[in-house]
Amino acid sequence: MIRAQLVFDLPHRTALGAEDFLVSQCNRLAVEMVDAWPDWPQGIQLLVGPPKSGKTHLVRVWQARSGAVALSPDAASLTALDTLEAPALVVEDADRAGYDDQTLFHIINTARERNIPMLITARKPPARWDVSLPDLLSRLNALPLVEIGVPDDALLKTVMLKHFADRQLDVEPKVLDYLALHVERSLEGAARAVAAVDKVALATGRKISRQLAAEALRSDPSAG
Repeated sequence: MIRAQLVFDLPHRTALGAEDFLVSQCNRLAVEMVDAWPDWPQGIQLLVGPPKSGKTHLVRVWQARSGAVALSPDAASLTALDTLEAPALVVEDADRAGYDDQTLFHIINTARERNIPMLITARKPPARWDVSLPDLLSRLNALPLVEIGVPDDALLKTVMLKHFADRQLDVEPKVLDYLALHVERSLEGAARAVAAVDKVALATGRKISRQLAAEALRSDPSAG
């Protein structure tokens, strides 16, 4: 399905009560991984990507398909896991949510021993986690890993175009070309850039142009 109203024709997923999920080279493998369910070579998958890259959206899509129960550090005690009844499990932000090594190790072992499918998300690959339990690190490194990469130009432009449209602002392709070259290469950076451009346009009453975009990025270093 193609978003015909966009200048950049990227396929998209209809979100479950959220914004559309745009598919590009940087996230295609992650989408294909979710699409491959339930035919995963192993029952546990690790999805890695930066903040605001779409991990949560893909987790929710997979939960809707698999009936997966989301775990949290507070609810993932060793005793609770031993009695847990769930068709599938989700562990989000495993590298920063506060799981201790022993609990996370037990979660993975429980899923493997009971053949419970599980999707684990994180911002960084396991080799960059602060793991002190060698057995846990070995388990994590053995998991199939799919990584969402840095957004490419097509995705950045499409996301910025959508943000401009949400603000009811018209923008020419050359402005998007300029911004894509100068913003932080993240979806958060794209959103900040649009907000900065909108702020300057409102303050000056000028039409959005390449020059105005450059001024906006200079006035707000966090947007560039």
